[in-house]
Amino acid sequence: MPAVIRTVLLVLMLMAMPFAAVAQPVDRAAVERQFRTWLDTRIWPRARAEGVSRTTFETAFSGVRLDWDLPDLVPPGQAAAPGPQRQAEFGAPAAYFDEGGLRSAATTGRQMAVRQAGALTAAERVTGVPGRIVLAIWSRESAYGRAPIRHDLFRVLGTKGFMSTRADYFADELVAALKIAQARPVPLEQMKSSWAGAMGQPQFMPSSYLAHATDGDGDGRADIWRSGPDTVASIATYLARHGWQAGRDWGFEVRVPASVSCTLEGPDRGQSIADWQALGVSRVSGRPFPEHERRGEGFLMMPAGRHGPAFLVTPNFYVLKAYNMSDLYALYVGHLGDRIGFGSGGFSARWAALGRLDRAEIATIQRALEARGRDVGGVDGLPGFKTRREIGRWQESAGRPATCFPEPGMGAALGR
Repeated sequence: MPAVIRTVLLVLMLMAMPFAAVAQPVDRAAVERQFRTWLDTRIWPRARAEGVSRTTFETAFSGVRLDWDLPDLVPPGQAAAPGPQRQAEFGAPAAYFDEGGLRSAATTGRQMAVRQAGALTAAERVTGVPGRIVLAIWSRESAYGRAPIRHDLFRVLGTKGFMSTRADYFADELVAALKIAQARPVPLEQMKSSWAGAMGQPQFMPSSYLAHATDGDGDGRADIWRSGPDTVASIATYLARHGWQAGRDWGFEVRVPASVSCTLEGPDRGQSIADWQALGVSRVSGRPFPEHERRGEGFLMMPAGRHGPAFLVTPNFYVLKAYNMSDLYALYVGHLGDRIGFGSGGFSARWAALGRLDRAEIATIQRALEARGRDVGGVDGLPGFKTRREIGRWQESAGRPATCFPEPGMGAALGR
């Protein structure tokens, strides 16, 4: 084929490509103008209907421009292009439980237990949530209020509500933030948030603030940015309203004998702790389960499968997950709470060294399992309990030792 014809054909092919397939430069000035129009035509009418004044609205967005450094942004006319993601849950749960960090957090937590004794006692009396659990969440979210929280709430939520992969969600949170601003629990310039819009010391999203923020010091407002008692009361209220069962613990580290399959894990596989005990599951401490706990429902939880510590958890563990959906987050909070309240040490079992897997690799495993008719809880690249136990069931059916955790090379083995 003559070179000139090849050139013409190449040009025609490029012209025929969908417009969205060619990355377009972003005219940021134009996008900023679209942002201001969006605020006035989409957000202001919703805020006004919720009782927000024009003065509050204009003050909140005075001088606010889009924050182009935030993650997961999709400017108008552009296609979302998510990249690979790596987190502790994907390959190295041990990284979540740094011993030095836990010791420091527990030491500070015991100091805060003395300093906030009145607020913690009052919150537990009203909600049934133990102070040690409240302190552990407070530590994890903001280092007891010592972590810097510097982002402008309205810039973050405005940017993500206008152009992010979850724009509708953040637009709703933006309207909720404006409702809070109208009530003025603190001056607007002090309504700082994380890069994702989580506010103050307990890191509440605005909708959670409206639903659960509580005045703990009796001054008539719920100031989760500056008040320790308000932070304590708000965290306890959040957990109570999500179903915390007073008088029950969050869980226990246990030994799971080889005769008990790791595929029995999950919140839909509960039975009494006495029944688990009858199967041979025992506390690593050697102490018996408390009698009132033996009568209650328990669930096997193995966040690294056979590669790490195992636990019998109570329904309260899943209440902790309502605060953050990660198994490791809930485990961290329960474990740190035990260190604060009881002086407990580290886990008895060790986390094994695991090969690194990103979300794409785990999604490959999930798709292969789904192709075999297995319910992995959706292809999301997250190794939740359904994915873990379906891995274990596949391993058992293939005559392999069941580990119930994704491993390098597993996707290829499943695809054969």
